[in-house]
Amino acid sequence: MIKEPYSKRYYSYSSKYISNVLSLRTPQHESLEVFARICDILSLTKKPADADSSFYDEDLRNVREHYPTLTSFERDFPSICFALATGIGKTRLMGACIAYLHYEKGIRNFFVMAPNLTIYRKLKDDLGNPANPKYVFRGLDKFVNPPRIIDGDNYGDFRQGALGVNDVVINVFNIAKFNSESKDGKKGGARTKRLNEILGQSYFEYLQSLPDLCIFMDESHHYHADKSFEVINDLRPILGVELTATPQIQKGAKKIDFRNVVYEYSLAHALNDGMYVKVPLVATRENFRPEDYTEEQLDRIKLLDGLRLHEDTKSRLEVYSRTFGKPFVKPFVLVVAKDTEHSKHIMEYVTSNDFFGGYYHGKVIEVNSTKKGAEKDENIELLLSLERPDNKVEIVIHVNMLKEGWDVTNLYTIVPLRTSASDTLTEQTIGRGLRLPYGSRTGDEHIDRLTIVSHNKYAEIIKQANDPNSLVRKVYFIDPSLGGNVPQAQTTVEMPTVYDTATGDESFVGHVALALKDAVGATSPEETETAEKMEEVARFVAALSSKTTEELNKQVRTFDAISDERTLEIATTSVAHETMRQFPGLSLSEERLTSVVKTTMKACVQALTDSIIPIPRAVVLPFAKVKRGYHPFHLNTRNMNWRPTGDKLVGTELMEGGRTVSLDVSSAAETHVDTPENGIVRHIIVRDNIEYGECADLLYSLIGELKEHLLTYLNEDDAEQVMREHQKGIAEMIYLQMNEHFYREETGYETVQMRPFSKIESGFGSKMAAEDIFDLHSNVPVGEVHSKVFGGFKKACHTLYKFDSNTERTLAIILENDGAVLRWMRPSPKQFNIYYDSAATKRYEPDFIVETDNRIYMIETKAAKDVDNEDVRAKAKAAREYCRAVTEWNADHNGKPWEYDVIPHDNVRLNFTFDGVVAASIEYDSSQMPL
Repeated sequence: MIKEPYSKRYYSYSSKYISNVLSLRTPQHESLEVFARICDILSLTKKPADADSSFYDEDLRNVREHYPTLTSFERDFPSICFALATGIGKTRLMGACIAYLHYEKGIRNFFVMAPNLTIYRKLKDDLGNPANPKYVFRGLDKFVNPPRIIDGDNYGDFRQGALGVNDVVINVFNIAKFNSESKDGKKGGARTKRLNEILGQSYFEYLQSLPDLCIFMDESHHYHADKSFEVINDLRPILGVELTATPQIQKGAKKIDFRNVVYEYSLAHALNDGMYVKVPLVATRENFRPEDYTEEQLDRIKLLDGLRLHEDTKSRLEVYSRTFGKPFVKPFVLVVAKDTEHSKHIMEYVTSNDFFGGYYHGKVIEVNSTKKGAEKDENIELLLSLERPDNKVEIVIHVNMLKEGWDVTNLYTIVPLRTSASDTLTEQTIGRGLRLPYGSRTGDEHIDRLTIVSHNKYAEIIKQANDPNSLVRKVYFIDPSLGGNVPQAQTTVEMPTVYDTATGDESFVGHVALALKDAVGATSPEETETAEKMEEVARFVAALSSKTTEELNKQVRTFDAISDERTLEIATTSVAHETMRQFPGLSLSEERLTSVVKTTMKACVQALTDSIIPIPRAVVLPFAKVKRGYHPFHLNTRNMNWRPTGDKLVGTELMEGGRTVSLDVSSAAETHVDTPENGIVRHIIVRDNIEYGECADLLYSLIGELKEHLLTYLNEDDAEQVMREHQKGIAEMIYLQMNEHFYREETGYETVQMRPFSKIESGFGSKMAAEDIFDLHSNVPVGEVHSKVFGGFKKACHTLYKFDSNTERTLAIILENDGAVLRWMRPSPKQFNIYYDSAATKRYEPDFIVETDNRIYMIETKAAKDVDNEDVRAKAKAAREYCRAVTEWNADHNGKPWEYDVIPHDNVRLNFTFDGVVAASIEYDSSQMPL
């Protein structure tokens, strides 16, 4: 019966080791723990060919005692199902379970079923190719050599016991191919049942005879058809493991749930946890009446809206990637057609000049059963490379061809132009777009979501959303301001700082070049060449002087100190030396060059002081951040004085007067697959409070000290033998000493890395490509403000801005008009390092920073109904901690105090001064602020 777990968190040492090495997500780890327990409950005995149906009844009763959700194995052998949402990582869990069976139970033979060719190819690569980044066994010591992969193409040549490879064998078959080749037909016996001269039996018989065969069924809802049941049962495995996102089958209008589910982590769980998948949203137009349109008109409207959303998403992804220095993710749209004829008409329409002016011509592919030969192969290649930025495809049209096994992370919009045949199909279609391109959510809801455009099925999906068992949990109304009746191309524009614009301008470079030419006094015959060279040097001096000025925050204690003669002298010397190094043949003395550089540096310092707000650089970390780990220490080896056990064996005869004799047994055949150091580490990392990634350096350092101690009285071979023989004891003694150096700290908000000012970061924003930049005072409809880019500022720290609302634009006008305001800015998302959630993942982005003669303000504008929102309060608490910390810093470094204010939208009026706006700010009771 089931053995006792060694800790509350981990069932066995093997499960802990595998979970750590494979970095399993929480749902995967919990699934592996359940699997480990069930493996100890089951007998794992092969059913004889002549046994009756009651053979596994006791196993069923024993499992049900611990997992009552399992009411039947559903097959002629023990089979358990793990229901994990798409995008959580079912293949990685499969690899973990295979590894566990091998480590803990010594099982070597596995059979993996794939529902289609796409998954079949993917599984072969994931399970057997170490060069594949998604190789599921990476890091496991018994899988340094990959398992042998036997598939539908090479099983006829299979030989047992091949040398130099892993003894784990994984058979990977496409279920349709295996069914067809395991069934007798008119032309003779099934291929898998034909005699294999190498094996001395058919391959099917060979599989049946294996005493430890375990079957894994990927997307297992495909294997409940009668043919699949029959073939799988005939193999008589000792265990079946089923993996699916949809533990049910559809028979007509009836949905039948699996009865062997032992663990479930549905899409609803993933959405509630907010970590592993995009949020699926259903989009429609407000006040839309689908019955007023023909089917063709409805298709075109949905395609139009889908591509409007696509262009908006594409622009936001570019802004995000450029703002945070991340790889650009090129999104695409998946269009679900009714049939092949319908697919053809859609293809003609979206590639015509009537749709987006022909913009998508050459950027659309069709995937359906009518595609053959080279065209089909070309489309498959394009599909497989859709995540690459150089792939030009932006629209994929398919007819029931991409339900499973096609794993991409850049699908953001789905336009279904037909009614789904079943709930399963709906879930699998949505599942294609749930994976996150950056591995986790970004915090920007616009690029953390998958949008399904469904005008005509809106009411039906709303009904499903009200069902607690439904996948669809959120409704999104398409914003009419994204575009008119015809989609427009969007472009991303940089919103540079005034300082970068001033010091990067051609006129600034021209002044530096003129100064250099005057310093050289170019009168030689090579004057033209010298002039060109001087312009190149001028660009270098201007760029380096500008950058060096911004980096003076690392050298000075106050903002005013950047103008000090001593500071300028050090910076000037540095720039001059670097220029001489970059241009060794420069016909200019270092003294004259230094004079030009000094003038340039002074101009940069003046531009900086005139155009920026001195924002102290600081990092605000959230409340209740827990730090724990082990302080470094030296191992106490006083009681670690083992000696190797002798290899010599003795025996005594079991008879009267029996002799005791020496047994000469050679140990030359003994081999080791891993180092003794790794063996000791394996015994340590199974402890609850040991995280391999954080402790690895310390662990190997301590083991190294132990080995140094052993080598003081043993030779190398004996020392290694001691480390192998006493792995567990050594691990226990090291772990006990580590606990003496364990620490755990809890802190509230803390502000660190203070500097007197920080570089003003440039921003990025999107706009319609055909639109100009709007003047701040332009007459723009209120509902369209957020889609425009504005300029024409006199006091701003940047040349261009976008506003999220008309309230923000109104406040900008107030700031421009108020004489008491010196400078203002809308900071870039990465300007501040202020985090307001306990996990330190949510970064706060203030709306405005405003400087007056005696104070600097951090301003947040909010709809009056939202000012008491818990999220707004959490941001306010973190922002006030920042203002408190920098005010204290500035008091000692000749800077201004900072103040944080939340302004309700109805108190931002054109007839108000800035003081009048601030006077209406919200006062929060500190006792009511979130912890």
